[in-house]
Amino acid sequence: MHTTLTCSATGKTYPIDCLQNLSEEGKPLLAGYDLESLRDTFTPEVVRGRSIRSMWRFHEVLPVRHPEDAVSLGEGMTPLLRCRCRGPFAGYNDLFIKDESFNPTGSFKARGMSAAITRAANLGAEVVALPSAGNAAGAATYYAARAGMQCYLFMPEDTPPANIIESVVGGAKVFLVNGLISDCGKLVRQGCEKFGWFDLSTLKEPFRIEGKKTMGYELAFDLADEDDTEELQLPDVIFYPTGGGTGLIGMWKAFDEMEQLGWIGSKRPRMVVVQAEGCAPIVKAFNEGADHAELFPNAHTIASGLRVPAAVGDFLMLDVLRESGGTAVSVTDEELMQGVDEIARHQGLYACPEGGAVWKAAQKLVESGWMKPDERIVLFNTGTGLKYNHLADIGELPRLDHTDPNCLDGIEG
Repeated sequence: MHTTLTCSATGKTYPIDCLQNLSEEGKPLLAGYDLESLRDTFTPEVVRGRSIRSMWRFHEVLPVRHPEDAVSLGEGMTPLLRCRCRGPFAGYNDLFIKDESFNPTGSFKARGMSAAITRAANLGAEVVALPSAGNAAGAATYYAARAGMQCYLFMPEDTPPANIIESVVGGAKVFLVNGLISDCGKLVRQGCEKFGWFDLSTLKEPFRIEGKKTMGYELAFDLADEDDTEELQLPDVIFYPTGGGTGLIGMWKAFDEMEQLGWIGSKRPRMVVVQAEGCAPIVKAFNEGADHAELFPNAHTIASGLRVPAAVGDFLMLDVLRESGGTAVSVTDEELMQGVDEIARHQGLYACPEGGAVWKAAQKLVESGWMKPDERIVLFNTGTGLKYNHLADIGELPRLDHTDPNCLDGIEG
């Protein structure tokens, strides 16, 4: 059912039967589907009746002819967890966390890479390359390995060790770069021109967004299940940690597709971009009323997934925020790590720093009056905190001598 590739800026169409990166204008290409033909056969009832335990249960709106042809590791189908009203979460009566840490390789990046590698392999790609400062590296490594492809990765030298290690173990060719992800991207472009690799960078090929959009499809089913109804539901507000922004753009695309399929109406959630204060190009552009985000100077944050000083899909993200009546918020590194601690201690979920950031952003918007705490709110935790153990300061732990019969005397029972 994949029928078109269209430039997101000009509307010009491109062939779908060959590998594609950006349009002639240097803008992302968006995949289209024959949704009108699907309206009678691709329904929520059909999806609910499927035994496919991955995002490929939505295969009619993904780039594959048959679901069994997908390069899959069981991505998607992540839990939507209702937050307990305790501690700093008290008063948030309809707050949820969509926990993407359950994905293969521990993050939402698995969704995008599954779709991108599936289509690239189908079109004959044998070697892929991309820049990554975090979880995209591991996801690309393992989906490329699953497909029998070679993967070249260019990563800032301060990328979290877990991301580097998992990529090396998975057989990727890893190169550490003394710069930011944007500097790594320049080397990827040069390498693709020199060696003929296929560029798998964020939004520089059409299909990572297609995998990410399944978060939007799933969310509508999750909330319907929460309300014990057959009618698909969307929340009032979605908080999304944003670097390259593929997931944000993808979910907005999913909502539009679902409306065209007759699954939902025109009502949409307010979308909130969350970035780190040390790297907040979309927040700055949104607040200034700009259509594009300039390169953010001296970008820095411990949340590696948010350390993207310039994004090729900047104008698409800004469009989503304004169309939805949403906003953009930044938090400090100290705040986002506090968010990680609060989610862990009060919700039992070891979130990544980006997940901590969305929780602190939600608190800020409630305090400002932009949002009410009893609205239906969904926070996206995009990965597992286990990838960021190097950031945890656990201090000196007490040591016990098990041969001392009195070693427990100093412990409060």
